[in-house]
Amino acid sequence: MEVVLADALLARCGDPCALLRAVCAPLCAERAEALRLLLQRLAAAEPPPGEAEALRRAAWELALERCRPLLCGGEAAAGCGERLRVARAARGALRHCVQLCGAPLAERLACDALPELAGGGGAGAEAAVEALVAAAPRLEEPALVARCVAAALALVREEGEGEAIAALVAGRLLPALGSNGAALRYVWEGLLGAGGTPRAGRALLALSALADALLPRGGPGPGLDARLCPQFWRVVQEGLTERDGLCRKRARYLLKRALDLSGGQCAELGNLVRCFLLLDSSLFWWSAGENEKLLQFWETYILVMETLEGNQIHVIKPVLPKLNSLFEHAVSGEEGWLFHPSWHMCIYKRMFESENKTLTKEGILHFLELYETKHLPNSLGFSEFVIGPLMDALSESSLYSRTPGQLMGACPPLGMRLQKFLATYMMLLPEEQKGSFLLRFIQKMTSRHWCAVPILFLSMALAYIPECKIMGTEGLHALRDVLQCTMITHQILLRGAAQCYLLQTAMHLTDVVSFGLVFGKSNIEWIELEAFLNPLLDVLMKLGSNAYIPTLKTDKSLQLLLKLLQTRSLKCSNTQDDGVLCFIWKSLMTPVESILEFVLRRLTTNELSTVGDLDRCDLYLALIPEIVNLCLQVSWKKVPYIKSFILSLTNASIRNLQERNCKEPKLQGQIKKVASMASLTAVCELMDQKPEAHLDSLPSVDALKRFISFSQFNDVLKKPSYIGEESRYVCAIASVVLQNKFETTSQGWGKIVARYVRDQWICLRFVLSSFPTLAQEYEETSEMSLYTVERSRKILQSALEALTILPSDQVLPVFDCMKVLVPKLLDSSEPLCIEAFDLGWKIISSLSNTQLIFWSNLKAFVQFIFDTEVLAVAASAKGQAYTKIKEVSFKNSFLAREHNFYLDLKISALTNAFVNAGNYCELITEACVFGTVFRKDQSFLFLFYSTHRDDHYVRICAIKFLCLLDGSNTLHKTFMEDIFIKLLDKDEEVSRSRTRYYANSLQHRIKNRVWQTLLILLPKLDQNFLQGILDKVFQAGFSNNQASVKYFIEWIVIMSLHRYPQFLNKFWDCFCYGEEKLKTSICTFLSVLSHFDIILQNTSEKKPALKKALIVVLQWCFNHNFSVRLYALIALKKIWGMCRMLHVEEFEALTPVIESSLQQVENMHGTGNARRNWQRIQDHFFFATFHPLKDYSLETIFYILPRLSELAEDEWISLSKFDRFTDIPLPPAFQWYHSQTELRDLKPSDWSQQDMGSSSAETDSQTEWTDVQKKIIPWKNSTPSLDLEMVAQDRAAKLGKSNSRLIVVASLIDKPTNLGGLCRTSEIFGASALVVGSLHYIQDKQFQHLSVSAEQWLPLVEVKPSQLVDYLQQKKTEGYTIIGVEQTAKSFDLTEYCFPEKSLLLLGNEHEGIPANLIHHLDVCVEIPQQGIIRSLNVHVSGALLIWEYTRQQVIKQKQ
Repeated sequence: MEVVLADALLARCGDPCALLRAVCAPLCAERAEALRLLLQRLAAAEPPPGEAEALRRAAWELALERCRPLLCGGEAAAGCGERLRVARAARGALRHCVQLCGAPLAERLACDALPELAGGGGAGAEAAVEALVAAAPRLEEPALVARCVAAALALVREEGEGEAIAALVAGRLLPALGSNGAALRYVWEGLLGAGGTPRAGRALLALSALADALLPRGGPGPGLDARLCPQFWRVVQEGLTERDGLCRKRARYLLKRALDLSGGQCAELGNLVRCFLLLDSSLFWWSAGENEKLLQFWETYILVMETLEGNQIHVIKPVLPKLNSLFEHAVSGEEGWLFHPSWHMCIYKRMFESENKTLTKEGILHFLELYETKHLPNSLGFSEFVIGPLMDALSESSLYSRTPGQLMGACPPLGMRLQKFLATYMMLLPEEQKGSFLLRFIQKMTSRHWCAVPILFLSMALAYIPECKIMGTEGLHALRDVLQCTMITHQILLRGAAQCYLLQTAMHLTDVVSFGLVFGKSNIEWIELEAFLNPLLDVLMKLGSNAYIPTLKTDKSLQLLLKLLQTRSLKCSNTQDDGVLCFIWKSLMTPVESILEFVLRRLTTNELSTVGDLDRCDLYLALIPEIVNLCLQVSWKKVPYIKSFILSLTNASIRNLQERNCKEPKLQGQIKKVASMASLTAVCELMDQKPEAHLDSLPSVDALKRFISFSQFNDVLKKPSYIGEESRYVCAIASVVLQNKFETTSQGWGKIVARYVRDQWICLRFVLSSFPTLAQEYEETSEMSLYTVERSRKILQSALEALTILPSDQVLPVFDCMKVLVPKLLDSSEPLCIEAFDLGWKIISSLSNTQLIFWSNLKAFVQFIFDTEVLAVAASAKGQAYTKIKEVSFKNSFLAREHNFYLDLKISALTNAFVNAGNYCELITEACVFGTVFRKDQSFLFLFYSTHRDDHYVRICAIKFLCLLDGSNTLHKTFMEDIFIKLLDKDEEVSRSRTRYYANSLQHRIKNRVWQTLLILLPKLDQNFLQGILDKVFQAGFSNNQASVKYFIEWIVIMSLHRYPQFLNKFWDCFCYGEEKLKTSICTFLSVLSHFDIILQNTSEKKPALKKALIVVLQWCFNHNFSVRLYALIALKKIWGMCRMLHVEEFEALTPVIESSLQQVENMHGTGNARRNWQRIQDHFFFATFHPLKDYSLETIFYILPRLSELAEDEWISLSKFDRFTDIPLPPAFQWYHSQTELRDLKPSDWSQQDMGSSSAETDSQTEWTDVQKKIIPWKNSTPSLDLEMVAQDRAAKLGKSNSRLIVVASLIDKPTNLGGLCRTSEIFGASALVVGSLHYIQDKQFQHLSVSAEQWLPLVEVKPSQLVDYLQQKKTEGYTIIGVEQTAKSFDLTEYCFPEKSLLLLGNEHEGIPANLIHHLDVCVEIPQQGIIRSLNVHVSGALLIWEYTRQQVIKQKQ
């Protein structure tokens, strides 16, 4: 209509120039659009001969004085507003002015715009770009054309903040210049020539816009052909792997356009491309003879790439097997790679960088499998890809998760696949490339901070490379960098494992010869090794005879000696096979006598006289056990010297300690006492640790025993009055003169005294454990007994005093002494022992945050409070001690950190004697439900400090103890009944605490452990007891239980009824409760009936029971709940089968009804869930495989049933653990060990996943396209017609509808259902027109079903997809804002975007979206905010949301 009005106005106007000037003043938005339309009509028509010059002058004037200044209005309104409409109209008007004036105006505009363009971003640069866009098609001067192209490319290449102007240049100016034949080659060379390629996103934007010129639909002419340029394909490949989705879309568009052109014109291009194939760097080729093969390869390739754009693994996974066919097409045994392998790397890189981690993992696994299943030719690109994108992807820790069927501790699939890949790949590499590849692989491990899990499995893969000497000095340096740079913050266990693998790697792969040293006994230069040891040996040999050797020299020599001796204990392999170490040990034997003489002199004389000398004392004492160990292992001839040294040291130390102190003790004397007590401590520990030396036979040992036994304990050394001054003076002088750490010690006197007291208790611990009688030899026996008890009481009192004065980190020897004393005194001195319990626990509680010393102290405390004798005495008296022990047990059993180890030790003590366990059944009950620690810090602590290092140890001890009990023993029977009742109470307590609980929650785990233990006890209980507690078991069945608990309850009920069929009447009562109580539990009792044949094995009167069972089951077969009916049918099938076998005549009348019902169920029609669920429940292990009697075993109860119930893996207890924990051995005749049926071989998937779809193997075998969605971009249609919407407004006016300014363009949509829905939505909200790709869709039944006649009331316009570019340009010139529904880097949120009144909404294809060649024609992109996982909405829904938002905004504007 606007065009008709413009033509009429020009026809009636005599002077077009005057009309143009009249329209310009003043120039508002409507006048600017009118001016643009008038100029368009004038440029399209041939002006009269006399008016042409005047019209050119008017157009020149309008262009420079009116239109050019208006371009600076820019996009400030961000898609809406008056200035935006004016600027757009001015752009169109300027373009038509250039058409009227020709090259002179184009050159003037270009010359004016180039300086502004060089100035950078901003509104001026955007205006300059628009001016050049208008001028570019008419530029003729080569120099000016080159300047324009150079300026445009400079902005495109520029990095920084000018992203908007660069995108504008790439999307509008370069295509405009490309339409000028003289400028196209300049543009091409600038984009892809030697000067460097712009960033991929900008280059792809420009190439997409130039696609018509570079990849013409009609076939290549005499001009450029992008397919022959390698750089073009590199840009495409880079774009395929860009993180920006828009770049990837443009790259795919260019690839598909090139393929479409090649497929249609292959005959004409055959020879040309064949010549191109001779280049090694060829990334693309085509041949007429292999047209079908090429089309098949590229069709598969594009399908895979487009499918990867999705975010749903169930859509992507069926396409992944197509990767195999790509390699089959790409590799030829004779010619090698037919397609460049970099195309395959693009696919994998895209998968590796996917936001969906499941897809990333699938891609990595598929790539790693290549070299196992495909014999791929070697390619340098593969090595670069492994070092780059593959290792970057492998840095994600979540990819290394185990599969559901794997056991804890098993290597995950990715770890195993990585090992095989790296080993295979290294074997296939040429020898000259192996070393460089391995070096770069290890260096990559230092290029970033890797997490602990990836570095562990990468190290493991390196360790599994077959032995080959390919790593030199650089490789070892790289391994060292891995250890130093990337692993220092990792968790200690993971770090240690990775370090072991890296060491193994170094041993397997290091080329030792390249270092100039060959390890091996026959090649060692012994002379050089001896020369290395000689300086040390010289000093050590002189220690005993030369008293004037500098202290610093002796200290350093003894330090080195200590380190050498300690390497012996640290070395894991057999030292006898190590020639180097054997030589060192034999060399060190020579100065042993000199060393011992020196140490004896220093420790027993007055040479240690300062506080700083105490550190030297520690050094000397640390050497003694190492020297003894060396002599015992290397040369027994030196043992007499050892004994002589120990004898002298012991006697001298005792003499020093027996010396009387003067009133004012001196520092030297007190230090000598401290050193002497430390020496006695070292002697005691040495005799305890090295019994094979027989040191206890020395005469000095008796003297030591007498001295310690009758010493005054907690003897505190008096502080010398001048300790501070002398100590500080000595330390200061020593620090300056000797520069030795030993002299800079800053121990306070309190620490020295604490050390002295602690050493006393260490010596006493040795005496108590070695010589329990503390009496003098000459005393009478009767007096000795009294004296011993009294002496023990005084020592225990001293121990309590020591606990109060010693630091908490030094109380361990006191606890060890109390462990010996308390059992002797509990009967006679109970209050004192109770005080020991309280004070000991107070100390332990204070240590709970000091992990280095906590566990050893806790162990000592538990061992003395839960000593077998202590427990027995306390239980027999039932006094305060008994109450205190139970109080300590239950008040502190659940403390966070000590829980595991605490119960561990207590159970070990209790289960050693039944008499103790019988009195402490609450603790045994607690042990039966004890399990995995959930917090990570607790798990790690337990792992480090528990001697058994297994969460299951406590339960296994308790279970094995219960298995040993005898039901015929009255004490055992009473104890088991007590445990059984307490466990049932525990289950009831847990059920009350939370009526509903999640699978694998703490409540679930506790209930599961309760019923496992009850099942162990069940066979040992008699009828009378079971009759009393069976009601509680039934009540537990009424609870809302998880699957594993339900199976155990059913199992217990079955076995109880099997043993005592007279309980059946109680069982039938369970079916008589109201429906409200039975609705969640009736399936439990119906499951019991499915094993009715086992229940009736021990009864002769089977028919009455069967009759009752049949009556009960039949009524539940008609329940409204489908699951209940399934369970009832399973039970009915079992019971009816028994009736048929027994030929029960009473049921003959029911035979036709029941059998027809069962037959109908078996032949259930349809393929829906009902039939699948019936088959599934029949195959369920509990009904198909499980036998309650034959499968009664520890293995079934604690391993198989939890596994099949999909209980958490850390709740499975394997038989190997029952065998490994031998603290409580089971009797040899124990028969409950192994399951007797094929139940052991079942997997959870055998029964829980049978209703799932086809397996991956079936998917892999598919070769057709029926399993995936094919995505296409339509581009092959006829040319557009320009006047397409002439009747839209007239038709709307005739229908009486309001005429909105919204046009909905759906030409890219090809599904009639979506078009029908859009038609209906557009009509309801009053859109001015709906544009479709073909009006034939209107006749489609699906379209009509969705549109419900809306097409009769809405203007429909046909614009084919190939016409869209021209259609969008036309609408732009008419003032429409082109809005695309697309997610881009600069798209607007729908909730924040303000729609202009004249809006054109472009909707994309259902699968592809908006094609890349159309995106740069959009004025703005709008995206719909999403909260979920799925990537996109249906196109009809997306369009409806935007149409409604436009309508809502316009309604609000009208109301305002």
